[in-house]
Amino acid sequence: MGITPPGRKSRRVARLTRRVTRRHDAVGQQMPYLILPFPEFDPVLVHIGPFAIRWYALGYIAGILIGWIYGKAILRSQRAWGGPAPISDAAFDDFVLWVTLGIILGGRLGYVLFYNLPHFLEHPLEIIELWKGGMSFHGGFLGCVLAVVLFARRRNISILSLGDVTCAVAPIGIFLVRLTNFINGELWGRPSDVPWAMVFPGAGPLPRHPSQLYEAALEGLVLFVVLALFVRFGALKRPGLILGAFALFYGLARTFGEFFREPDPQLGFLWGGLTMGMLLSLPMVLGGALIIWLVRRAPARA
Repeated sequence: MGITPPGRKSRRVARLTRRVTRRHDAVGQQMPYLILPFPEFDPVLVHIGPFAIRWYALGYIAGILIGWIYGKAILRSQRAWGGPAPISDAAFDDFVLWVTLGIILGGRLGYVLFYNLPHFLEHPLEIIELWKGGMSFHGGFLGCVLAVVLFARRRNISILSLGDVTCAVAPIGIFLVRLTNFINGELWGRPSDVPWAMVFPGAGPLPRHPSQLYEAALEGLVLFVVLALFVRFGALKRPGLILGAFALFYGLARTFGEFFREPDPQLGFLWGGLTMGMLLSLPMVLGGALIIWLVRRAPARA
């Protein structure tokens, strides 16, 4: 896959610059007064001696804890399951550690392999420097899948049902982490002249889409509501249905969001103007649709 020729991207940015300039000239004001200033947050929440608690890490921690609480509430709802849940509270408590490791290890390895392999081959020790950022959702998702399969087999419980609960709570963490991406001023959007565009530190002078907030809304809030409705109307009685719906709808939401998000500079645009996020989401869309089709053919629990 080749990178989009620099000339094409330069022409696109030049056209946008002209549009932004014309917009501001038309009202007789200077550009800085017509764009939203980025609220510069300190990425470190608090310093404790030589240690620092960062918003990014806090997003992951809070997502896991809140997801754990919500997951236990789902397990206790006999109405949602059509009877006792096939997973005990104690088993789910033990699973939290497994899925946490899956998220961290899978997310980091996914970033290394999918987004910046040449760099990490030259600097392998940086792989463990998680505090510098660099996590891949798709890698974290694969890590969670592996954690679900291994734990379910070890405890002799339903892989699909455990996957359903895991996916039902996942948008909580996605929402919080996307917010911390915004707080950190990273993963910004493409240049834009929309009224709510922002100039992000380190992203050059052009105003850009706050794509982190778009993704927080679509991949987090909207997806959470959709899956909660699935749970409400009996989807857990069909093991695998929540899992399939999560994969399908997340893949679609992520693909849509990629049209507003600036690609990672070390990758740029790939073949046909696609991004790595789009390519990695395609198997999720196809796999999710296939899972839903197969689950719908199977009988539901009474």
